[in-house]
Amino acid sequence: MIGIIPAAGAGQRIQPLGCSKELLPVGSRMIDGVERPKAVAEYLVERMIAAGAEQICMVISAEKSDIVRYFAERNYAAEIFYVVQQKPAGLCDALFRAEPFARTHRNVLIGLPDTIWFPENAYRPAVEDQKADVNLVLFPVDDPTVFDAVVCDAQNFVEKVEVKQKDAHSQWVWGAVTCTGESFHALKLLWESRHREDEYLGHLLNAYIAAGDAVRATHCGELYMDVGTLDGYHRALDYLRAKRQARVEPAA
Repeated sequence: MIGIIPAAGAGQRIQPLGCSKELLPVGSRMIDGVERPKAVAEYLVERMIAAGAEQICMVISAEKSDIVRYFAERNYAAEIFYVVQQKPAGLCDALFRAEPFARTHRNVLIGLPDTIWFPENAYRPAVEDQKADVNLVLFPVDDPTVFDAVVCDAQNFVEKVEVKQKDAHSQWVWGAVTCTGESFHALKLLWESRHREDEYLGHLLNAYIAAGDAVRATHCGELYMDVGTLDGYHRALDYLRAKRQARVEPAA
């Protein structure tokens, strides 16, 4: 199993920063008895490893060497390696930079490194669902118009993805994706046949569905926080601080 993390974006929604947005400190963890800051991207790395990923491919830009340095200084139960996206060309372009390494894997996990979501094991039900080769992990949000809202039928097969649509018909948005290596390869071929014009994954998934392929949705998400905006960053800080205090206070 391999995880793919597209981390090449400039993070313009939250600039200026002194580091890559994926390294923003959000919450903390204990290292040798000392509390240390935790980068937002670490949450996704941990969730992928918990789901069974043995390799993680981060797609970065040439300017984001700080991500390489950060993760090189830490030990994880998965091999982390990097692919460079030479110029910003959208999410699909970034994801498919990793396709040569993913096509032979039985399962592929996809996630966004500037998000934090719960429950931590939300990948697992989607991986275990065998009714389709592509599965979207859905999370409820208050404002689906800034995300990719997902409309499903009664059997949880995806009918369409509404990409940042002002009149979204669903409060559920995709926050992570699982698929087989073969279906990931098929998605890349479809993207290429469409002249690589799809920047957003939602548009490509709609074309995939229109071609007769099935995409499932798993409504197992409980909380989804986009740390790529200042409001989302503050929300994540407040939530994790409250969560930590709730763990500490009963023992006091």
